[in-house]
Amino acid sequence: MIDGDQTLSEALVRFLRATGPTHTELQRRMAAFAEDQSFPNLGPDAGAVLRLVARLTDAETVFEFGSGFGYSASWFLRGGAGRVILTEHDADELQQGREFLADGGLAEQCVFEHGDAMKIVDRYGGPFDAVLIDHQKSRYADAFAAVRSKLPDGGVIVADNVTRGPADFKAVLAHLEDGTPLPEDGQTVGVADYLQSVRAADDFETLVLPVGSGLCVSTKIE
Repeated sequence: MIDGDQTLSEALVRFLRATGPTHTELQRRMAAFAEDQSFPNLGPDAGAVLRLVARLTDAETVFEFGSGFGYSASWFLRGGAGRVILTEHDADELQQGREFLADGGLAEQCVFEHGDAMKIVDRYGGPFDAVLIDHQKSRYADAFAAVRSKLPDGGVIVADNVTRGPADFKAVLAHLEDGTPLPEDGQTVGVADYLQSVRAADDFETLVLPVGSGLCVSTKIE
């Protein structure tokens, strides 16, 4: 029941949790690690979207811009992805991901790349059936430009943190609605630029899902 002290938004979050998937044992340990380290994890509701994307695209290869310790990759793999290319500039986080995914028997389906995702992606010709963009928000639009030609028709790009996170959501909303100038903040400008880029792309259809911290889902069309 929604009482007087609870907003509809809070109730919807509860509803998503009540109807969404539960963690595997591996993901429970990953989530506990994230909480202990105050690591910004995308959570099971957004993870379920990644699982669904992998399933619907019959993903053979997934590329991630920013993988942390492998939580998002675990959801793609849970959806049947054949291979996930993880990229992470923090060597310790990447090693933690390698250990987690090895413990879960998933490491053989992963490629662990340490370094700048924008440089790493140039080494791969694709095709990528699914892509996750979850690194520096100021580089989101650059990531889209780097992979858009590497997706087949029906391929999907998911960008995290478009409604909540380091960017100023209210400023992005005002800018998209009426052109209000954005603050001089690279994270906020980056998210706004990304949303404008994917929405303007004739070869993509885009929808923002208010799940987790906000997922922008773009599907490549003919």
